[in-house]
Amino acid sequence: MAAGFKTAEPLEYHRSFLKENCRPDGRELSEFRTTTINIGSISTADGSALVKLGNTTVICGVKAELANPPVEAPERGFIVNTFPVPNVDLPPLCSSQFRPGPPGEQAQAASQFVAEVIGSSEVLQMEDLCIERGKLCWSLYCDLMCLDHDGNVLDTCVLALLAALKNTALPKVSFSAETGVPEVDLEKRRGLKILKHPVAASFCVFDESILMADPTAEEEQLATARLTVVTDEEGRLCSMHKPGGTSLSGEKLQELISQATVRQKEIHKLIDKVIKSIT
Repeated sequence: MAAGFKTAEPLEYHRSFLKENCRPDGRELSEFRTTTINIGSISTADGSALVKLGNTTVICGVKAELANPPVEAPERGFIVNTFPVPNVDLPPLCSSQFRPGPPGEQAQAASQFVAEVIGSSEVLQMEDLCIERGKLCWSLYCDLMCLDHDGNVLDTCVLALLAALKNTALPKVSFSAETGVPEVDLEKRRGLKILKHPVAASFCVFDESILMADPTAEEEQLATARLTVVTDEEGRLCSMHKPGGTSLSGEKLQELISQATVRQKEIHKLIDKVIKSIT
């Protein structure tokens, strides 16, 4: 009976739960789903992470290659597929809402969002990727693929990328000015210097005024608006993404930023715990 009601009247089905200040999956309105992180899951990558947020699953792989520094910034390395050319893959295998072919609108929006987060939050100093000024640097290829999509893919992608970067270790490289040939020591590796830990927290607006954290795919479809807030460990607002819909008052917006700050601290502790467990 309940399944038939949910299929025939999904909006009223959710309202029946919201009257009791809870959701169909048993969560409170401000509660995020269980989050798990596994790092080093891709043996052929220089860094990788698999993140599950409820049923939503994203895997990220980081591959480092030697390259010439940009002409306009000879002292910097760069990240490919993250900034300025991002790549978040939402293939048909993760959800029936996606089709084969070129990246759709949602995949492109997710890619751009991840790019903006990396660019605005200063996760890395690009100068740290430089080996020899004007001669040699590291180029990081970061690819994210959604394996299972059940809402809130933005939070999951940002976390997967951050965890993968934390797991990345680059080989030691020496550069001979005389020969111009780099020497790579694969046995000696060093981790990336992660300066900031941006964490995304997404919310949806239901019936114009009810705020819910970490929406599922079904909740996203019924929502009148969505908002993603990115903060770092200093409580700094790094980025905000709101693709249209109901406007929010300053008071509501501040409430969501406060929730995002709490979420950032929880995720930062989780990442540190996972990293320490394998070292």
